[in-house]
Amino acid sequence: MRHFGHIAPEERRRLFHQEPAVFTADAPARVLAVALGATLYSPATRPQLADDVVKQAGRGVVSMVLCLEDSIDDADVVDAEENLVRQFTDLAGRRDVELPLLFIRVRVPEQIPDLVARLGPAVRLLSGFVLPKFTEERGVPFMEALTGAVTASGRRLFAMPVLESPSLLYLETRRETLEGIFRTVDKYRDRVLALRLGVTDFCSSYGLRRAPDMTAYDVQIVASVIADVVNVLGRADGTGFTVTGPVWEYFRAQERMFKPQLRRSPFMEGEVEELRETLIEHDLDGLLREISLDRANGLLGKTCIHPSHVMPVHALSVVSHEEFSDAQDIMRPERLGGGVLRSAYTNKMNEVKPHRAWAERTLQRAEVFGVAGEDIGFVELLAAGLPG
Repeated sequence: MRHFGHIAPEERRRLFHQEPAVFTADAPARVLAVALGATLYSPATRPQLADDVVKQAGRGVVSMVLCLEDSIDDADVVDAEENLVRQFTDLAGRRDVELPLLFIRVRVPEQIPDLVARLGPAVRLLSGFVLPKFTEERGVPFMEALTGAVTASGRRLFAMPVLESPSLLYLETRRETLEGIFRTVDKYRDRVLALRLGVTDFCSSYGLRRAPDMTAYDVQIVASVIADVVNVLGRADGTGFTVTGPVWEYFRAQERMFKPQLRRSPFMEGEVEELRETLIEHDLDGLLREISLDRANGLLGKTCIHPSHVMPVHALSVVSHEEFSDAQDIMRPERLGGGVLRSAYTNKMNEVKPHRAWAERTLQRAEVFGVAGEDIGFVELLAAGLPG
């Protein structure tokens, strides 16, 4: 697998100063956590699920979650499990197909060992499980079930807990809940790949739903939870975890109250004004703004429920040539003592010690998403990555 691996090699060479690295499902956890990118969710009830997985991998999807929880009706769980086992077996029998990282979102801990056993040899295609409504009380049984399944199967399997419970949202219980979540994921640190935010459930607790021209950060009750989650669980001191961005719910044009949020100039420079109009028409200008705010607030990657959301996430995850230049300068061995230096682009100050954690994370992202060419911007990356 590699990000932007679905575009022609000569086009990648044109776009990237440093191309995205190739990685496999057996790569170190630190690589996979960054490489998740846009994680596409799909209901496990889909009859052609195996074909869907192969199709999306061919369009640049690197991670998928096959969902047995909120995306399907309670009455369909048994059929969905059976379908999931059939579809994994189908995929395991295919040759010369590239697959994304595959995760199963379960409802209860008992499903984990049961599904691992039922998958049989096809479990080699599974990277792990997504664990809903994760708290200390609910999370420990999930993590124990996962640990048992790993032992039974001999397969490395990761957990991606979803932080979405009301106790995390409510002010009077938030601190205690966060501390309990940290104790749990810290205890099982080697098994936890990333933490995911369930912002739709947060909004549900207050009867809210953000409009397509607003981001999660415009809903203050949600923004406060994101800030606290990053504060406790996303620290850059070695105790933190990768925290992924919340889902963007929209993929069709809605009646618009506010002006489009995409500036014209980047699209005019790239002579792709038509792309700008398409993004606005499909309400993806709000998504682009939210992805930028995710990054600014310490989140990496994003939960996606529609294929059209994938390439915007990946294009905005590529490290710019300017960011790469700054990060390299900060990380030079001779800079270990600290100090201040002017950036190579002569437009900012790089302070070595305070910016070192940022530089480390930037170079990790550069490894899997690549570094854009000096004159290549987001618009060109997006246009090249979209299906023809």
